[in-house]
Amino acid sequence: MSKPKFLFLCTGNSARSQMGEAFLRAYAGEHFDVYSAGLEPKGEILPVVRRVMAEIGLNMEGQYSKSVNEYLGKFNFAYTVTVCGGAEEKCPRIFLSMGKHMFWPFDDPAALSGSEEEILAQTRQIRDAMAEKIRSWLLEQGIQPADLKI
Repeated sequence: MSKPKFLFLCTGNSARSQMGEAFLRAYAGEHFDVYSAGLEPKGEILPVVRRVMAEIGLNMEGQYSKSVNEYLGKFNFAYTVTVCGGAEEKCPRIFLSMGKHMFWPFDDPAALSGSEEEILAQTRQIRDAMAEKIRSWLLEQGIQPADLKI
């Protein structure tokens, strides 16, 4: 039996949607096939994102920045989550008309400014907020998330 497909969508697919993909796969990969994409992919995952995810034991190896066009006409997503306002406004209607659409806005690590330590601290806050949102949603669905040490 196939698992429902779940898409995290943002503009650049370099931070938030990548974190969402890693978290949902780690928490409930046995329940969902998890993907992420961007409307205007940046071509890489931000190093600060890889770093803060590695701090909690989530290796993002195999994940890469990709365009939503890779999925258009190829997949039917049971769930699509937009994690930024830009993606919410510009999301191809085909994704919003299939399955369940949710808007979970988070600050963009790519837009942060300050010292390296300040950017790290803010990115950790975004990471932790995303982890909590995904865990809460899973519990609402009756799915017990796998334990992560956060």
